Amino acid sequence: MLPKTSLGLALALAAPVLSAQTLDEIIAKNVKAKGGLDKIKAVQTARLTGKMVVGPGMEAPFVMELKRPRHLRMEITFQGMTGTQAYDGKSGWAVMPFQGRKDPESMSADDLKLVDEQADFDGPLVDYKEKGHTVDLLGKEKVEGSDAFKIKVTLKNGDVRHLYLDAESFLEIKAEAKRTIRGSEQEFESIIGDYKEVGGLMLPHSMEGGPKGGTMRQKLTIDKIELNVPIEDARFKMPEVKKAEPSPSPSPSPKK
Repeated sequence: MLPKTSLGLALALAAPVLSAQTLDEIIAKNVKAKGGLDKIKAVQTARLTGKMVVGPGMEAPFVMELKRPRHLRMEITFQGMTGTQAYDGKSGWAVMPFQGRKDPESMSADDLKLVDEQADFDGPLVDYKEKGHTVDLLGKEKVEGSDAFKIKVTLKNGDVRHLYLDAESFLEIKAEAKRTIRGSEQEFESIIGDYKEVGGLMLPHSMEGGPKGGTMRQKLTIDKIELNVPIEDARFKMPEVKKAEPSPSPSPSPKK
């Protein structure tokens, strides 16, 4: 029989291993609940069509396109104008006519970090080790009345995210993130739900989020998800800005 001090030391050394195994088990169940790794990896492109509620009685139709490895394009139409954001895995750009910007402009460094994360086709938990992320299980919490596993995800770039997996379905039902907006750090949260089967995968069709503790919320409702549709790489490339043609020089007045 081991002395108490030795037993205590052995348990202390084993605790991180046991915790890691438990967490990897939870993540494996999350992947299985979504449809399994093979079906997830089989999806090369996706097109999501829906609407975004941007204010009381105000809806804006949107189309989001994703393509492996890290391509994303989103178009949103509001008040007769269409804005576009796109990312090709290296550079990102946007056209925002609502803000008076009708020509494509490069994204800021903060926007690039965010869109690169959004372009991760499978989410941060799938292949997290290969992606350079680390994960920690922080226990259970109540989310909208349901028990949920709280997982801390430290991304490769050092940013921290908290994901909440429903303790019964093992699907994501909430996400929290800190983001830098115009130089100041803000905390955001998203509620994820309305899962439906699409092509053998369980995919959310509703997301509602905004600043944590705030009343300003945006809701995305997805009406249709199409998988493995043809999407050209050119959709994600920044268009060339047409240079304004110089005005013709006035012709000299004829001599009298």
